[in-house]
Amino acid sequence: MKRRSGPNHAQRYTNPRFKATARDTFHITRQGEQAMASIKHYLPILDWGSRYSREDLRGDTMAGLTTAVMLIPQAMAYAMLAGLPPSIGLYASIVPLALYAVFGTSRQLAVGPVAMVSLLVATGVGALVEPGQTETYVAYAVVLALMVGVIQLAMGVVRLGFLVNLLSHPVISGFTSAAALIIGFSQLKHLLGVSIPRSNHIHTIILQALEKIGDIQPITLALGVASVVILVVLKKYKPMWPRALVVVLFGTLAVWLFGLHEQGVAIVGDVPSGFPAPKMPMMDLNVLKELAPIAITISLVSFMESISVAKAFATRNRYEVEPNQELIGLGMANIGGAFFSAYPVTGGFSRTAVNGQAGARTGMASLITAGVILLAVLFLTPLFYYLPKAVLAAIIMTAVFGLVDVHEVKHLWKVERGDLALLGLTFIATLSFGIEEGILIGVGASLLRFIISTTRPHTAVLGNLPGTAVYRNVKNFPEAQTTPEVLAVRIDAQFYFGNVTFLKETLKKLEASAAEPIRAIVIDACSVNQLDSSADAALHELRLDYKGRDVELYLANVKGPVREIMKASGFTKALGEDHFFLSVHEAVQTARSHIEERSRLDQELSGDDPGELGFAPA
Repeated sequence: MKRRSGPNHAQRYTNPRFKATARDTFHITRQGEQAMASIKHYLPILDWGSRYSREDLRGDTMAGLTTAVMLIPQAMAYAMLAGLPPSIGLYASIVPLALYAVFGTSRQLAVGPVAMVSLLVATGVGALVEPGQTETYVAYAVVLALMVGVIQLAMGVVRLGFLVNLLSHPVISGFTSAAALIIGFSQLKHLLGVSIPRSNHIHTIILQALEKIGDIQPITLALGVASVVILVVLKKYKPMWPRALVVVLFGTLAVWLFGLHEQGVAIVGDVPSGFPAPKMPMMDLNVLKELAPIAITISLVSFMESISVAKAFATRNRYEVEPNQELIGLGMANIGGAFFSAYPVTGGFSRTAVNGQAGARTGMASLITAGVILLAVLFLTPLFYYLPKAVLAAIIMTAVFGLVDVHEVKHLWKVERGDLALLGLTFIATLSFGIEEGILIGVGASLLRFIISTTRPHTAVLGNLPGTAVYRNVKNFPEAQTTPEVLAVRIDAQFYFGNVTFLKETLKKLEASAAEPIRAIVIDACSVNQLDSSADAALHELRLDYKGRDVELYLANVKGPVREIMKASGFTKALGEDHFFLSVHEAVQTARSHIEERSRLDQELSGDDPGELGFAPA
């Protein structure tokens, strides 16, 4: 049977129907890729899940198990700090973690109850209801989680994540180092076996510990110190071992075998079992109004704490976190948790340190942590009964003290001491006034420094490098040669209302300090990306001033958006299109040519023989 032949390649290529089909297929494929990229953006689990490996699973499993063992007693302690039953802390460590793993972008961030948010909950809800384990108090805390989640989700959707830009790297480094010390020293009471009131001030903790030096529990201290030694040794010689799990097993067995809990060693004790059915949080309009201020405060403070921790670990592990998606992830975590009797959560400092050191590589670590805690709440609570708090304190302390960024201090001392001062200010403020206050002071100092730097920007007198068309700062390049009677200046900042007066005064000073009279000024505008009305008005004033003194003004490297504003305001027409150049070299050469031409004409006009100018004698 003869096979019917189809169109060959050339015929298909020239066939309009084939070309249209190929084009449609390309567009459909392209649209599909864009749609999938958009879905992955809002569901990061699809992104890292599609590239998940066996090596990732190994690290995530160890991190998930380690963080879960640490989080169970920690969550109960933080819940009690918030005035809630311990079980509420456990509920806040299951659903929120799972939801953040789906929507969050940090690979190491461990979401759950934290001390700072717990204190804010106690402050806000305690002002409305007497702190305790009443149903009303719990209901208010749960609805507060819902409010925080909705606020954070809304902030993420409308892309308010830019607020994180207020946290410069020196601020994050200073805050991280100080907060690490605060959290580490807060565990001193568990390591020593003495009662020390919670405080955000290290000096207060140390003084109170010294006052109770006679009450130290020797066995508790020995157990804690032994745990620290084991953790440090394993980190150095066996970095792949699950060292946190090793010390947990060591401590738990020691207490169980030798009855150390009967000799004063504090243990976790009974852990409540069971998991609540989903239910709608209380929706009372009057309560929502009363809780609104504290909900907004928790939303902002918890985001700042979470994103600063997430960015610190992202920098260490060389990847990026997306602030708007982080807001969405935290928002979904709090909203989902509210339907399972959880109170507000955020990224935890100490847990994230433990999670990262234990080998967390993706959000799977959080899913494993949530799964382990769920199983523990349902079936395994008796296993945590003999877990000593000193061991947990050792895990936390060794993890967070590693976050003290001494390397950054050394680096900034060599590179930028202004940033080092900002780091130091944030560090001292956080230690002296508290975590929230430290962040705010650091952010305020960053903004003040930015304002000062933009209102008093760096300017440079430019000179030509011999044999080239390149112009550089004469202070940094002594070989650069200035052009006689031409002042070439570069402005290294935006030109706006805040620095208009400073720049005008700077140009006057430079002109006055010149060795010879200036007859042309060239402004290199390569760093000017925008121009507001005040700056535009200043340019008009400069043009008129220079014109009245017979000084020519030239502009080089003016960017498109800035030039459009100049054109719309009439400045371009007033100055003249021939006074705009693509390079400083062209502008200076033209300025020098005009000066020489004018000098020649002036000499001819002042000559004794007017006939040389073509005039007949009278």
